[in-house]
Amino acid sequence: MHGWSGEARHWDPWRAAASPIGWSWQSGERGYGDAAPQQPGWREGGRRVVIAHSMGSHLLPEAVLAAADAVVLLASFGRFVPPGPSGRRLRTALAAMAAQLQDPEAARAMLQRFLREAAAPEPAELLPPGPAEGPLGELQRQRLRHDLELLGQTAGLPSGFPPDIPVLVVEAAQDRIVLPEARQLLRRDLEAQRSRTDWLTLQDAGHCLLSPGLVEQVMAWLQNLEAP
Repeated sequence: MHGWSGEARHWDPWRAAASPIGWSWQSGERGYGDAAPQQPGWREGGRRVVIAHSMGSHLLPEAVLAAADAVVLLASFGRFVPPGPSGRRLRTALAAMAAQLQDPEAARAMLQRFLREAAAPEPAELLPPGPAEGPLGELQRQRLRHDLELLGQTAGLPSGFPPDIPVLVVEAAQDRIVLPEARQLLRRDLEAQRSRTDWLTLQDAGHCLLSPGLVEQVMAWLQNLEAP
């Protein structure tokens, strides 16, 4: 599941990596761009794995998340806005972003700034096309506003997060979107959930995790779960 301002097609490299080893793949879609919203659901048989970027785990139906056998969290969080001064500044920034979603061109400029921060330290030109290149009509901006409000309301692990399952957390050391305090809160939440957690920190990566080799590293972790 993609996060805020993401799209299902951004998972195409992951889908391509899963196909040769016989794994089925579904990508959720929130409809921020041209594609219609679509929620994934489980098929019969096999291990059920959720792979979510950023806010993605919070955008899944509770029943889908609750049925997962393993979860991969990519540059993610439980509570996005931490307590204290840094959290207050972030909440002010979220309110400003929501206000800019009232106008298509202001929304486009805001999304472009957001993506530059999310891609950094890599250039935003490395990102695939997204909603900022799309129509940004009233419906698309309404969906973005709705999920931006949800982002500010996150208070911990999403409802339905299954306890005592394998979890891989991929952290971006250069993340300019998820605050260090939020990453620490995620660690606390997973410990309280009794999750069997592995951690992978990418020292040179930003929030969009543009480091080469990530797909292969995650797929290898998943294959090791299948080992006897």
